[in-house]
Amino acid sequence: MAKMRKKSDLPTKICAACGLPFTWRKKWERDWDNVRFCSDRCRSGKARARA
Repeated sequence: MAKMRKKSDLPTKICAACGLPFTWRKKWERDWDNVRFCSDRCRSGKARARA
């Protein structure tokens, strides 16, 4: 059985679109190195210039 972690111990990144920090999620477990956006909304608006 895996040891439980505190949320504050999880890795974080800065979203490439909005610039806000986001935390590791279980669904990103295999692909964490390639995750750049915090949400689908930010990912779909990546072509838009940040004002």
